[in-house]
Amino acid sequence: MNDRLLIATLCGLGLLSTTGASLPYPLLAPLFADGGANGLNTFLGLPPKMLLGIALMINPVGLLIGSAVLGPLSDGFGRRRALLLTTIGAAVGHLLTAAAMVMESYVLFLGARFVTGLLEGNGAVMRAIVIERIQGPLRNHALSWLNGAFHLGWLVGPLLAGFSMGGGVALPFQVASGALLLGALCVRISLPAGAAHAPALGWFATARQRHAFTLLGHAPLRKLFNVHFAYACGVAALYEFFPLWLVDIGGYDARRIALVNMGMCALMTSSALFAGRASPLDGRKRAGSHAGLAAAAILCVGLGNLWLGVLAIVLFGVPHAYYNAALQTWSADQFAHHGQGSVMALLSTTFCLANIVMALVGSVLTLVDTRAILILGGLLAAWAALAMRSWSVHSVHPGLEKP
Repeated sequence: MNDRLLIATLCGLGLLSTTGASLPYPLLAPLFADGGANGLNTFLGLPPKMLLGIALMINPVGLLIGSAVLGPLSDGFGRRRALLLTTIGAAVGHLLTAAAMVMESYVLFLGARFVTGLLEGNGAVMRAIVIERIQGPLRNHALSWLNGAFHLGWLVGPLLAGFSMGGGVALPFQVASGALLLGALCVRISLPAGAAHAPALGWFATARQRHAFTLLGHAPLRKLFNVHFAYACGVAALYEFFPLWLVDIGGYDARRIALVNMGMCALMTSSALFAGRASPLDGRKRAGSHAGLAAAAILCVGLGNLWLGVLAIVLFGVPHAYYNAALQTWSADQFAHHGQGSVMALLSTTFCLANIVMALVGSVLTLVDTRAILILGGLLAAWAALAMRSWSVHSVHPGLEKP
Protein backbone atom coordinates (compact mmCIF):
# COMPACT_ATOMS: atom_id res chain seq x y z
CA MET A 1 0.00 0.00 0.00
CA ASN A 2 1.30 3.46 -0.90
CA ASP A 3 0.96 5.43 2.34
CA ARG A 4 1.33 8.79 0.67
CA LEU A 5 -1.37 8.01 -1.89
CA LEU A 6 -3.65 6.89 0.92
CA ILE A 7 -2.99 10.07 2.91
CA ALA A 8 -3.59 12.23 -0.16
CA THR A 9 -6.84 10.36 -0.88
CA LEU A 10 -8.15 10.77 2.66
CA CYS A 11 -7.18 14.44 2.79
CA GLY A 12 -8.97 14.96 -0.51
CA LEU A 13 -12.10 13.27 0.79
CA GLY A 14 -11.91 15.25 4.03
CA LEU A 15 -11.67 18.45 2.01
CA LEU A 16 -14.67 17.44 -0.10
CA SER A 17 -16.82 16.52 2.91
CA THR A 18 -16.70 20.04 4.36
CA THR A 19 -16.77 21.51 0.86
CA GLY A 20 -20.11 19.78 0.36
CA ALA A 21 -21.43 21.10 3.67
CA SER A 22 -20.43 24.71 2.94
CA LEU A 23 -21.15 24.73 -0.79
CA PRO A 24 -24.68 26.20 -0.70
CA TYR A 25 -24.06 29.00 1.82
CA PRO A 26 -23.29 31.81 -0.67
CA LEU A 27 -25.94 30.47 -3.07
CA LEU A 28 -28.89 30.26 -0.72
CA ALA A 29 -28.97 33.72 0.85
CA PRO A 30 -29.46 35.58 -2.48
CA LEU A 31 -31.79 32.86 -3.72
CA PHE A 32 -34.10 33.18 -0.73
CA ALA A 33 -33.71 36.85 0.16
CA ASP A 34 -33.17 38.90 -3.02
CA GLY A 35 -36.89 39.50 -3.48
CA GLY A 36 -37.40 37.34 -6.58
CA ALA A 37 -40.05 34.62 -6.28
CA ASN A 38 -39.14 31.02 -7.19
CA GLY A 39 -40.22 27.50 -6.30
CA LEU A 40 -37.73 27.28 -3.45
CA ASN A 41 -38.56 30.49 -1.56
CA THR A 42 -42.35 30.26 -1.97
CA PHE A 43 -42.84 26.71 -0.61
CA LEU A 44 -46.22 26.44 1.18
CA GLY A 45 -46.34 30.23 1.30
CA LEU A 46 -43.91 30.30 4.23
CA PRO A 47 -41.62 33.33 4.75
CA PRO A 48 -38.46 33.00 2.61
CA LYS A 49 -36.17 33.61 5.60
CA MET A 50 -37.83 30.78 7.50
CA LEU A 51 -37.36 28.49 4.51
CA LEU A 52 -33.72 29.56 4.39
CA GLY A 53 -33.23 28.64 8.06
CA ILE A 54 -34.70 25.17 7.47
CA ALA A 55 -32.52 24.71 4.38
CA LEU A 56 -29.44 25.62 6.42
CA MET A 57 -30.44 23.26 9.22
CA ILE A 58 -31.07 20.07 7.26
CA ASN A 59 -27.49 19.29 6.21
CA PRO A 60 -26.09 19.62 9.77
CA VAL A 61 -28.86 17.24 10.94
CA GLY A 62 -27.44 14.63 8.59
CA LEU A 63 -23.87 15.47 9.63
CA LEU A 64 -24.84 15.10 13.29
CA ILE A 65 -26.23 11.60 12.80
CA GLY A 66 -23.46 10.52 10.47
CA SER A 67 -20.69 11.85 12.73
CA ALA A 68 -22.14 10.00 15.71
CA VAL A 69 -22.73 6.57 14.16
CA LEU A 70 -20.67 5.97 11.00
CA GLY A 71 -17.40 5.39 12.87
CA PRO A 72 -18.77 2.69 15.19
CA LEU A 73 -20.63 1.05 12.30
CA SER A 74 -17.43 0.84 10.26
CA ASP A 75 -15.79 -1.19 13.05
CA GLY A 76 -17.69 -4.24 11.85
CA PHE A 77 -18.80 -3.17 8.39
CA GLY A 78 -15.22 -2.50 7.27
CA ARG A 79 -13.48 0.87 6.86
CA ARG A 80 -12.90 0.56 3.11
CA ARG A 81 -16.41 -0.59 2.34
CA ALA A 82 -17.96 2.09 4.56
CA LEU A 83 -15.84 4.84 3.02
CA LEU A 84 -16.60 3.74 -0.54
CA LEU A 85 -20.35 3.52 0.00
CA THR A 86 -20.61 6.83 1.86
CA THR A 87 -18.47 8.63 -0.73
CA ILE A 88 -20.45 7.32 -3.70
CA GLY A 89 -23.70 8.00 -1.86
CA ALA A 90 -22.65 11.60 -1.15
CA ALA A 91 -21.83 12.05 -4.85
CA VAL A 92 -25.35 10.93 -5.72
CA GLY A 93 -26.68 13.31 -3.07
CA HIS A 94 -24.95 16.26 -4.76
CA LEU A 95 -26.48 15.28 -8.11
CA LEU A 96 -29.94 15.19 -6.50
CA THR A 97 -29.27 18.61 -4.97
CA ALA A 98 -28.38 19.93 -8.41
CA ALA A 99 -31.60 18.49 -9.81
CA ALA A 100 -33.59 20.09 -6.97
CA MET A 101 -32.05 23.50 -7.72
CA VAL A 102 -32.95 23.23 -11.41
CA MET A 103 -36.46 21.92 -10.69
CA GLU A 104 -36.90 24.46 -7.84
CA SER A 105 -38.17 21.61 -5.65
CA TYR A 106 -37.80 22.53 -1.99
CA VAL A 107 -38.73 19.04 -0.75
CA LEU A 108 -36.17 17.33 -3.00
CA PHE A 109 -33.56 19.90 -1.96
CA LEU A 110 -34.13 19.13 1.74
CA GLY A 111 -34.01 15.37 1.18
CA ALA A 112 -30.85 15.55 -0.92
CA ARG A 113 -29.06 17.81 1.54
CA PHE A 114 -29.99 15.55 4.48
CA VAL A 115 -28.71 12.39 2.81
CA THR A 116 -25.54 14.14 1.64
CA GLY A 117 -24.84 15.40 5.16
CA LEU A 118 -25.49 11.98 6.66
CA LEU A 119 -23.01 10.31 4.34
CA GLU A 120 -20.41 13.09 4.56
CA GLY A 121 -20.30 12.63 8.33
CA ASN A 122 -17.66 9.95 7.71
CA GLY A 123 -14.72 11.85 9.20
CA ALA A 124 -14.40 9.33 12.05
CA VAL A 125 -13.95 6.57 9.47
CA MET A 126 -11.13 8.51 7.79
CA ARG A 127 -9.37 9.15 11.09
CA ALA A 128 -9.69 5.48 12.05
CA ILE A 129 -8.10 4.47 8.73
CA VAL A 130 -5.14 6.81 9.36
CA ILE A 131 -4.63 5.40 12.87
CA GLU A 132 -4.86 1.79 11.71
CA ARG A 133 -3.02 1.95 8.41
CA ILE A 134 -0.25 4.54 8.88
CA GLN A 135 2.66 3.63 11.14
CA GLY A 136 5.35 5.61 12.94
CA PRO A 137 5.78 9.39 13.03
CA LEU A 138 4.00 9.75 9.69
CA ARG A 139 0.73 8.87 11.40
CA ASN A 140 0.69 12.03 13.53
CA HIS A 141 1.52 14.18 10.52
CA ALA A 142 -1.24 12.47 8.52
CA LEU A 143 -3.82 13.17 11.22
CA SER A 144 -2.76 16.82 11.28
CA TRP A 145 -3.01 17.10 7.51
CA LEU A 146 -6.45 15.48 7.55
CA ASN A 147 -7.71 17.97 10.13
CA GLY A 148 -6.32 20.80 8.00
CA ALA A 149 -8.16 19.43 4.98
CA PHE A 150 -11.45 19.49 6.89
CA HIS A 151 -10.88 23.17 7.75
CA LEU A 152 -9.90 24.04 4.19
CA GLY A 153 -13.20 22.73 2.86
CA TRP A 154 -15.02 25.66 4.48
CA LEU A 155 -12.98 27.89 2.18
CA VAL A 156 -13.23 25.79 -0.97
CA GLY A 157 -17.01 25.23 -0.83
CA PRO A 158 -18.10 28.88 -0.97
CA LEU A 159 -15.34 29.64 -3.51
CA LEU A 160 -16.52 26.82 -5.76
CA ALA A 161 -20.10 28.06 -5.45
CA GLY A 162 -19.28 31.71 -6.00
CA PHE A 163 -17.06 31.26 -9.04
CA SER A 164 -18.79 28.39 -10.84
CA MET A 165 -22.42 29.42 -10.56
CA GLY A 166 -22.01 31.45 -13.73
CA GLY A 167 -22.63 28.11 -15.45
CA GLY A 168 -25.89 27.68 -13.56
CA VAL A 169 -26.86 26.98 -9.95
CA ALA A 170 -26.51 23.22 -10.52
CA LEU A 171 -22.90 23.35 -11.72
CA PRO A 172 -21.17 23.63 -8.29
CA PHE A 173 -22.97 20.50 -7.08
CA GLN A 174 -22.16 18.61 -10.27
CA VAL A 175 -18.47 19.48 -9.88
CA ALA A 176 -18.53 18.31 -6.24
CA SER A 177 -20.19 15.06 -7.29
CA GLY A 178 -17.57 14.35 -9.94
CA ALA A 179 -14.77 15.05 -7.46
CA LEU A 180 -16.26 12.62 -4.95
CA LEU A 181 -16.55 9.88 -7.56
CA LEU A 182 -12.89 10.41 -8.40
CA GLY A 183 -12.14 10.19 -4.68
CA ALA A 184 -14.01 6.88 -4.46
CA LEU A 185 -11.85 5.53 -7.29
CA CYS A 186 -8.73 6.60 -5.39
CA VAL A 187 -10.02 4.79 -2.29
CA ARG A 188 -10.34 1.57 -4.27
CA ILE A 189 -6.78 1.95 -5.53
CA SER A 190 -5.04 3.13 -2.37
CA LEU A 191 -6.85 1.22 0.38
CA PRO A 192 -6.68 -2.59 0.40
CA ALA A 193 -9.77 -4.52 1.37
CA GLY A 194 -9.93 -5.70 4.97
CA ALA A 195 -12.05 -8.15 6.88
CA ALA A 196 -15.62 -7.04 7.38
CA HIS A 197 -18.42 -8.63 9.34
CA ALA A 198 -21.77 -7.55 10.70
CA PRO A 199 -21.58 -6.04 14.18
CA ALA A 200 -22.59 -8.48 16.94
CA LEU A 201 -25.33 -6.13 18.17
CA GLY A 202 -26.77 -5.47 14.73
CA TRP A 203 -26.61 -2.25 12.74
CA PHE A 204 -29.33 -0.29 14.54
CA ALA A 205 -28.37 -1.51 18.00
CA THR A 206 -24.74 -0.54 17.38
CA ALA A 207 -25.75 2.92 16.18
CA ARG A 208 -28.04 3.36 19.19
CA GLN A 209 -25.62 2.13 21.88
CA ARG A 210 -22.23 3.26 20.56
CA HIS A 211 -22.53 6.90 19.63
CA ALA A 212 -20.64 9.98 20.78
CA PHE A 213 -23.29 11.27 23.20
CA THR A 214 -22.94 8.21 25.47
CA LEU A 215 -20.00 10.15 26.99
CA LEU A 216 -22.46 12.60 28.54
CA GLY A 217 -22.95 10.10 31.36
CA HIS A 218 -19.72 11.54 32.82
CA ALA A 219 -20.06 14.89 34.64
CA PRO A 220 -16.84 16.57 33.37
CA LEU A 221 -17.70 15.67 29.79
CA ARG A 222 -21.21 17.06 30.29
CA LYS A 223 -19.61 20.31 31.38
CA LEU A 224 -17.34 20.27 28.35
CA PHE A 225 -20.38 19.69 26.16
CA ASN A 226 -22.36 22.57 27.72
CA VAL A 227 -19.57 25.12 27.38
CA HIS A 228 -18.47 24.03 23.92
CA PHE A 229 -22.09 23.91 22.75
CA ALA A 230 -22.62 27.56 23.76
CA TYR A 231 -19.48 28.61 21.88
CA ALA A 232 -20.41 26.48 18.86
CA CYS A 233 -23.83 28.17 18.78
CA GLY A 234 -22.06 31.51 18.44
CA VAL A 235 -19.92 30.19 15.61
CA ALA A 236 -22.95 28.68 13.88
CA ALA A 237 -24.88 31.96 14.15
CA LEU A 238 -22.07 33.79 12.39
CA TYR A 239 -21.30 31.23 9.74
CA GLU A 240 -24.89 30.41 8.82
CA PHE A 241 -26.25 33.96 8.82
CA PHE A 242 -23.44 36.33 7.87
CA PRO A 243 -24.29 35.75 4.16
CA LEU A 244 -27.86 36.86 4.84
CA TRP A 245 -26.54 39.83 6.85
CA LEU A 246 -24.35 40.82 3.87
CA VAL A 247 -27.38 40.64 1.59
CA ASP A 248 -29.57 42.67 3.97
CA ILE A 249 -26.99 45.31 4.92
CA GLY A 250 -24.80 45.54 1.83
CA GLY A 251 -26.78 43.99 -1.03
CA TYR A 252 -23.98 41.46 -1.64
CA ASP A 253 -24.32 38.80 -4.33
CA ALA A 254 -23.00 35.22 -4.14
CA ARG A 255 -19.54 36.09 -5.51
CA ARG A 256 -18.95 38.93 -3.06
CA ILE A 257 -20.16 36.74 -0.19
CA ALA A 258 -17.69 34.07 -1.32
CA LEU A 259 -14.84 36.60 -1.25
CA VAL A 260 -15.63 37.59 2.35
CA ASN A 261 -15.79 33.93 3.33
CA MET A 262 -12.50 33.32 1.53
CA GLY A 263 -10.79 35.93 3.69
CA MET A 264 -12.14 34.41 6.90
CA CYS A 265 -11.27 30.82 6.00
CA ALA A 266 -7.83 31.74 4.64
CA LEU A 267 -6.95 33.41 7.95
CA MET A 268 -8.41 30.48 9.89
CA THR A 269 -6.49 27.87 7.88
CA SER A 270 -3.17 29.74 8.06
CA SER A 271 -3.65 30.38 11.80
CA ALA A 272 -4.22 26.67 12.36
CA LEU A 273 -0.64 26.00 11.19
CA PHE A 274 0.66 27.77 14.31
CA ALA A 275 -2.21 27.31 16.78
CA GLY A 276 -1.08 23.88 17.97
CA ARG A 277 2.14 25.03 19.62
CA ALA A 278 2.65 23.92 23.23
CA SER A 279 1.83 26.37 26.02
CA PRO A 280 2.30 26.24 29.82
CA LEU A 281 -1.17 27.76 30.33
CA ASP A 282 -4.18 25.58 31.06
CA GLY A 283 -5.98 24.72 27.84
CA ARG A 284 -9.35 25.91 29.15
CA LYS A 285 -7.91 29.28 30.06
CA ARG A 286 -6.45 29.69 26.58
CA ALA A 287 -9.65 28.48 24.95
CA GLY A 288 -11.66 30.93 27.05
CA SER A 289 -9.48 33.86 25.95
CA HIS A 290 -9.81 32.95 22.28
CA ALA A 291 -13.56 32.41 22.67
CA GLY A 292 -13.82 35.92 24.09
CA LEU A 293 -12.11 37.39 21.03
CA ALA A 294 -14.36 35.35 18.74
CA ALA A 295 -17.43 36.57 20.65
CA ALA A 296 -16.30 40.17 20.21
CA ALA A 297 -15.99 39.60 16.45
CA ILE A 298 -19.50 38.13 16.24
CA LEU A 299 -20.97 41.02 18.21
CA CYS A 300 -19.19 43.50 15.93
CA VAL A 301 -21.10 41.99 13.02
CA GLY A 302 -24.43 42.14 14.84
CA LEU A 303 -23.93 45.65 16.20
CA GLY A 304 -21.62 47.32 13.68
CA ASN A 305 -21.92 48.84 10.22
CA LEU A 306 -21.11 47.07 6.95
CA TRP A 307 -17.35 47.63 6.88
CA LEU A 308 -16.80 46.90 10.57
CA GLY A 309 -18.87 43.74 10.14
CA VAL A 310 -16.93 42.56 7.09
CA LEU A 311 -13.63 43.14 8.92
CA ALA A 312 -14.92 41.25 11.97
CA ILE A 313 -16.08 38.31 9.82
CA VAL A 314 -12.63 37.98 8.27
CA LEU A 315 -10.70 38.38 11.54
CA PHE A 316 -12.98 35.89 13.34
CA GLY A 317 -11.02 33.06 11.71
CA VAL A 318 -7.93 33.73 13.86
CA PRO A 319 -9.31 33.27 17.41
CA HIS A 320 -11.55 30.46 16.22
CA ALA A 321 -8.55 28.48 14.95
CA TYR A 322 -6.70 29.00 18.23
CA TYR A 323 -9.80 28.07 20.26
CA ASN A 324 -10.14 24.77 18.42
CA ALA A 325 -6.46 23.91 18.89
CA ALA A 326 -6.49 24.75 22.61
CA LEU A 327 -9.74 22.94 23.42
CA GLN A 328 -8.99 19.83 21.37
CA THR A 329 -5.50 19.45 22.84
CA TRP A 330 -6.74 19.87 26.40
CA SER A 331 -9.67 17.49 25.85
CA ALA A 332 -7.39 14.86 24.31
CA ASP A 333 -5.02 15.02 27.31
CA GLN A 334 -7.72 15.20 29.98
CA PHE A 335 -10.13 12.56 28.73
CA ALA A 336 -7.82 10.09 26.96
CA HIS A 337 -9.12 7.28 29.20
CA HIS A 338 -12.47 7.53 27.41
CA GLY A 339 -10.87 6.96 23.99
CA GLN A 340 -9.58 9.70 21.72
CA GLY A 341 -11.95 8.86 18.92
CA SER A 342 -14.99 9.13 21.17
CA VAL A 343 -13.89 12.45 22.68
CA MET A 344 -13.14 14.01 19.28
CA ALA A 345 -16.46 12.68 17.98
CA LEU A 346 -18.26 14.38 20.88
CA LEU A 347 -16.70 17.73 19.97
CA SER A 348 -17.65 17.26 16.31
CA THR A 349 -21.23 16.22 16.97
CA THR A 350 -21.64 19.09 19.44
CA PHE A 351 -20.78 21.51 16.65
CA CYS A 352 -23.26 19.81 14.32
CA LEU A 353 -25.98 20.06 16.97
CA ALA A 354 -25.23 23.76 17.44
CA ASN A 355 -25.66 24.31 13.70
CA ILE A 356 -29.07 22.69 13.81
CA VAL A 357 -30.26 24.66 16.83
CA MET A 358 -29.07 28.02 15.52
CA ALA A 359 -30.55 27.37 12.08
CA LEU A 360 -33.93 26.81 13.76
CA VAL A 361 -33.63 29.81 16.07
CA GLY A 362 -32.30 31.99 13.26
CA SER A 363 -35.17 31.07 10.96
CA VAL A 364 -37.44 32.80 13.50
CA LEU A 365 -35.24 35.69 14.64
CA THR A 366 -34.37 36.77 11.10
CA LEU A 367 -38.07 37.43 10.53
CA VAL A 368 -37.57 40.32 12.95
CA ASP A 369 -33.99 41.33 12.13
CA THR A 370 -31.00 39.34 10.86
CA ARG A 371 -28.81 41.09 13.43
CA ALA A 372 -30.77 39.48 16.27
CA ILE A 373 -29.37 35.99 15.65
CA LEU A 374 -25.83 37.38 15.40
CA ILE A 375 -26.17 39.26 18.70
CA LEU A 376 -27.55 36.15 20.37
CA GLY A 377 -24.65 34.11 18.99
CA GLY A 378 -22.13 36.64 20.23
CA LEU A 379 -23.63 36.60 23.73
CA LEU A 380 -23.56 32.79 23.86
CA ALA A 381 -19.92 32.74 22.79
CA ALA A 382 -19.11 35.38 25.42
CA TRP A 383 -20.78 33.25 28.11
CA ALA A 384 -18.74 30.25 26.95
CA ALA A 385 -15.54 32.30 27.24
CA LEU A 386 -16.33 33.28 30.83
CA ALA A 387 -17.44 29.76 31.76
CA MET A 388 -14.28 28.21 30.30
CA ARG A 389 -11.99 30.54 32.25
CA SER A 390 -14.02 30.03 35.44
CA TRP A 391 -13.78 26.26 35.00
CA SER A 392 -10.00 26.59 34.70
CA VAL A 393 -9.71 28.77 37.83
CA HIS A 394 -11.84 26.45 39.99
CA SER A 395 -10.15 23.22 38.87
CA VAL A 396 -6.71 23.43 40.41
CA HIS A 397 -6.11 19.69 40.49
CA PRO A 398 -6.36 17.89 37.11
CA GLY A 399 -7.59 14.73 38.77
CA LEU A 400 -10.79 16.49 39.77
CA GLU A 401 -11.87 16.48 36.13
CA LYS A 402 -11.98 12.69 36.03
CA PRO A 403 -15.12 10.84 37.08
